[in-house]
Amino acid sequence: MTVISPSSSSSNQQPLRVAVAGASGRMGRMLIEAILQSPDCALTAALDHEGSAALGSDPSAFLGQPSGLQIESDLRSALSKADFLIDFTRPEGTLAHLAVAAELGVKVVIGTTGFSEEQKARIAVHADKTALILSPNMSVGVNVTFKLLEMAAKALREGYDIEIVEAHHKHKVDAPSGTALKMGEVIAEAQGTRLADRAVYERYGDTGERKADTIGFATVRGGDIVGDHTVLFAGTGERIEISHKSSSRAGYAQGSLRAVRFLADKSTGQYDMYDVLGLN
Repeated sequence: MTVISPSSSSSNQQPLRVAVAGASGRMGRMLIEAILQSPDCALTAALDHEGSAALGSDPSAFLGQPSGLQIESDLRSALSKADFLIDFTRPEGTLAHLAVAAELGVKVVIGTTGFSEEQKARIAVHADKTALILSPNMSVGVNVTFKLLEMAAKALREGYDIEIVEAHHKHKVDAPSGTALKMGEVIAEAQGTRLADRAVYERYGDTGERKADTIGFATVRGGDIVGDHTVLFAGTGERIEISHKSSSRAGYAQGSLRAVRFLADKSTGQYDMYDVLGLN
């Protein structure tokens, strides 16, 4: 069995040293697989929470390809071996990780969702000390979808009702998804408004007629759905639907590595996937 060296690279250039938080989770494993398959990146540390059954195990054992590393819970130890951290965990955990990463000058790619406005403000403060990317969805396709929604929202400002429907697996803990909320924000901003003034998250009982200029959200949770999002622009006599459906988390992982590469020559500042893809 071949041992994957963290420092192996197909070129003379040193690979980008990457740590993964939540290493034993579904997304963590997808990230680890993507890193190990990328000649310009190296997995140099893998993190999981205190008490995790995965602690001490090899993070790539599930691939049948040992990395020679161990999943650990010591944040400072892990980050001392990396120049980048990819974090798809929970808001509280991500904020704790980011604080230490900023102190150590480690750059961070954040795919975690469910942040409050206050937490987003705290993230922005750390961008004065290190470079970071915050995006509710790292998928290249989803971010292109955001751009399409921006175009559609500007053209369909009058006479169209807007509904956002999202579906995810039964284990997802926040709703609506961060991607669905971002879609609403993109649409509202394109129309010169604020999502907070237009969003309708719940309908039950005698709701009365749909209020004009609202943006409705519907949430589905079940099975192993990776992530489906559809925005419906419903007018008189026609409707336009813009959808993105994920069949695998591989797209999120590849987008995350593009984000890592984008940050390689950055020292401070907060960016998003529009910056990474040149869509701003």
